[in-house]
Amino acid sequence: MARSDRLFRLLDAFRRLPAPVTAARLAEETGVSERTLYRDIDTLRAGGALIDGARGYGYTLTEDPALPPQMFDRTEIEALVLGLGWLRGQGDDALARAAEGALAKIAASLPGRKQAELAHAVMMSYAYEDRPPVPDHTALLRQCCWDEVAVDITYRDAGGAETQRRVWPLSLVFTDRAPILLAWCCLRRDFRRFIVTRMTGATRSGESFRPRRVPLLREVIAQMEDQRPAGQAPAG
Repeated sequence: MARSDRLFRLLDAFRRLPAPVTAARLAEETGVSERTLYRDIDTLRAGGALIDGARGYGYTLTEDPALPPQMFDRTEIEALVLGLGWLRGQGDDALARAAEGALAKIAASLPGRKQAELAHAVMMSYAYEDRPPVPDHTALLRQCCWDEVAVDITYRDAGGAETQRRVWPLSLVFTDRAPILLAWCCLRRDFRRFIVTRMTGATRSGESFRPRRVPLLREVIAQMEDQRPAGQAPAG
């Protein structure tokens, strides 16, 4: 195997495997001896890769702009085009712009032949049915998820009745119909699923629920898995 191909395979293994990853596992993934692996790690470090760890402890790759461009195979390129194309049509304005920018950056980092594959991908996404526009407060909900800050929302149910809720936002789920906020409802003291297009208002509060978002998110996902085939959390 050419050395350049081996280094690309090593970078790919770093990105796929849970960190820290042992030298023995990396050597197995790349098909080389551990002695050769250590030399390859030194080569990547010399080329600008930030790799934390040492022999006997395992290694972690920290992404860095100095890393060589990632090489994608044709199917991976198709997946990127399809996924980012869907997001451009289904996400809020900020996410749509981010998807377009991400695809442009990926294209710029690819060699010429791979750029051609991206530009002429055989798959694309298209929505035939109209859907309600994604509300502007979707970006606020997304930020509050990251910040683990409660949100005060005005929510209109299927019958048109409005209620005021304080919720702990856990995750935004983009479906083919409308984005959904998975949240802990402080009013109902339970997990709830809120259709974002039914929110007539959303305001960031001063209440933090850090560091509870990740364990709560795991819990609500586990509940949804248990409820299959219905696969639905309780409605708001």
